[in-house]
Amino acid sequence: MVLAAIVTAAAPPLVRRTKSPRKAHFQKAKLSNPPSGATLFPQRLAPWAPRTTLSSTLSRSGGKFAAPPMTSTDFVPLPALVDAQAASRPRHPALVLDGQSIDYATLNRLADRVAAALQRDGVPAQGTVAICAAMSIGYVAAFLGALRAGVAVAPLSPALNPDTLRTMVRDAGARRVFVDATTREALRGGAQAGPDAPCIALDDSAAGLPFSQWLAPAGTRPAPVAIRPDWAFNLIYSSGTTGVPKGIIQPFGMRASHVRRAAQGGYGPDSVALLATPLYSNTTLVSLLPTLALGGTVVLMGKFDAGRYLALAARHRATHTILVPVQYQRILAHADFAGTDLSAFRYKFCTSAPFPAALKAEVLQRWPGALIEYYGMTEGGGRCELRAHEHPHKLHTVGRPSADTDMRLLGDDGRELPPDAPPGTPGEIVGHSSGMMSGYHNQPAKTAEAEWFDARGKRFIRTGDVGYFDADGFLVLMDRKKDMVISGGFNLYPSDIEAVLLKHADVADAAVVGVPSERWGETPVAFVVPRAGAAASAEALLEWVNGRLEKMQRLAALELTGELPRNAIGKVLKRELRERFGRAP
Repeated sequence: MVLAAIVTAAAPPLVRRTKSPRKAHFQKAKLSNPPSGATLFPQRLAPWAPRTTLSSTLSRSGGKFAAPPMTSTDFVPLPALVDAQAASRPRHPALVLDGQSIDYATLNRLADRVAAALQRDGVPAQGTVAICAAMSIGYVAAFLGALRAGVAVAPLSPALNPDTLRTMVRDAGARRVFVDATTREALRGGAQAGPDAPCIALDDSAAGLPFSQWLAPAGTRPAPVAIRPDWAFNLIYSSGTTGVPKGIIQPFGMRASHVRRAAQGGYGPDSVALLATPLYSNTTLVSLLPTLALGGTVVLMGKFDAGRYLALAARHRATHTILVPVQYQRILAHADFAGTDLSAFRYKFCTSAPFPAALKAEVLQRWPGALIEYYGMTEGGGRCELRAHEHPHKLHTVGRPSADTDMRLLGDDGRELPPDAPPGTPGEIVGHSSGMMSGYHNQPAKTAEAEWFDARGKRFIRTGDVGYFDADGFLVLMDRKKDMVISGGFNLYPSDIEAVLLKHADVADAAVVGVPSERWGETPVAFVVPRAGAAASAEALLEWVNGRLEKMQRLAALELTGELPRNAIGKVLKRELRERFGRAP
């Protein structure tokens, strides 16, 4: 294995002080020819800490809530922050995976060699590379090295079919594709995965040019690159839950805002972040990248398993984690949960899929540490956060707008709700913040569809979700606008029906979708995952739930299933459910 000589053979448990988090002292980041207006990395992280509390400064005007700006907008490229960590604490573990660990100095040198190799090969700054491989330390090094050369990264899911992967490689304009033995067949391209895209095998397999041979010689430093905030950082293809994936361009400035937010969320040099979602997912990157930028340690899981997650959390004394709701559900249900020491946790985050209030309450009751739910999109724009441990009476919401976020609601006519709209008035959610995508790659029409501009020309991203703000400024989600069922002229929200179904003792999971109906135009149907040992039949559940729903909400059918189709980060693929059912009477 290429990394055998540069990573430790075993990763011992991480030992940390149990006192309050240490302040980080770093050397200034080494930036050559920084962009105009850029400020070198501050010697302390303290200036990034929030100076006001959100609850005391939230302002409302009609269907609009705006939070105060973050205290610092200085732009420092993420590769420069990692370089600073390597200079100030070179032997601190940066990554841990499957019994191997790599410290900051070694990771930084490896990233330098990747950047120098890309420059040697003529891959220009603002070019693109793709990574389609299993989770590995080399994967992260390749990602960081490309960024250091000013090259955007397109992380691709190995689970996609070959035609989709090749289409993405070509769409991204990838000049190099990092692969491994597990993805060679998926790409079916040997040494050429697409036009002008040689493959580099991260595991030194026959999938491509061996990584160890391709790297620039040890000790090589890349030519300095003056990275700008508007340059593409990564190109993340949407999950495809509603159709053909779109390439979301996230700029360096957007990722810098994520680092500032993470500093406010308790990440720091003594953090240990346990991550159990794929590296091609934005869910993972919003924790992985800030942890490395702020000098913490990342413990990676190649494949999620609830029992192994608990073992790793206890072994490494994890302080932070970000999970999707179904993972929380499986961890809490595991036989080892009650006997596992999770007392080191300070913050747990959840995102990417609806987080039922009952599950939030169970996490709060049984799992130490703060619990924060994030609501937002990979495209950026609006973001809410629910600090569930501070607001246990608001678990039915997704919280308030985050710092530096302006969120508004639009009526059916596409106009902002009027200032005198009472709390509880629903509308389509749009948002603006310092973290926003540049657009969809090569799809200007789709980009325009995702944007909304206010009367002053301020740009917002449309979420496609419908919700309302309560009197305290907490956002309550009703449903995806595209998932809303219009039945007999009534707007029905599947999440309302799902919430009723989940109250039944025999129901473990449920999803409701609208299907075509000759009589009503559309009608709701449900797919239910029963609990182990459940006795209720589909007919009995249908009768039970319809007896508790409003007449216009009643289900036309209910189907029992072993599991709901989900993507890699836990989102239910409702499109597949609709296709499975077909047409209702």
